[in-house]
Amino acid sequence: MSVVMNTSDPTPPNRPEDEAAAGAQNDSRRVTVMIVEDDDGTREAVARWIEATEDFQLLGHFADPRAALKRIIKEQPDVVLADVNMPGLSGIELVGRAKPACPETQFVMLTIYGDTDHIFQALTAGASGYLLKSTLREELTAAVREVMHGGSPMTSDVARKVVQSFHPQEQPAQQEYTLSDREKTVLDRLAMGFLYKEIAAELGVSVTTVSTYVRRIYVKLQVRSRAQAVAKVMIKK
Repeated sequence: MSVVMNTSDPTPPNRPEDEAAAGAQNDSRRVTVMIVEDDDGTREAVARWIEATEDFQLLGHFADPRAALKRIIKEQPDVVLADVNMPGLSGIELVGRAKPACPETQFVMLTIYGDTDHIFQALTAGASGYLLKSTLREELTAAVREVMHGGSPMTSDVARKVVQSFHPQEQPAQQEYTLSDREKTVLDRLAMGFLYKEIAAELGVSVTTVSTYVRRIYVKLQVRSRAQAVAKVMIKK
């Protein structure tokens, strides 16, 4: 799908072919990134942004999600930026297949779809972040850094929908779990992509205390990750 972003940067990627590998050797001090996007203009624009960022290393950018899946599993990048709607294999399916083989890789969806169904499906598949294609360059690079520090970056409109999904305006249906008010607040902030230290600062507690709340939330929801916790609450609405 085409992107709604400024692609006027005249500097081309170092290697413009679909399966371009940027840089000769992996540098453990830099965040390694792969891009999976079938629209040429979008893919090349995002590739330029990543290559122009000093602490990032672009391992490859792909138009074919099936080819990308093989490379992702083989090279285990730190972060994968993936479109949702692609021919042959959707970005959500790609995440679902790659995540079990790449548990340390963080997947961030970059898409035009901001509806709760796509958000929920992506989070359930294993995505850690969800950005709309209206995202600016600075926001995208900040999101890559955030996801590497345990965050769940989301475009503000997406984060608002996630929060609203477990604060319905009408009488909520009976749920199988009960979260305390403080746990709900922590889950709110997790859904908005806050780091543990940011939640701790807002609530006036220690990071250890926040970790305790998160563990309780995971136990009550019977999940193992932030994304699964948010997704489970969304499906219960």
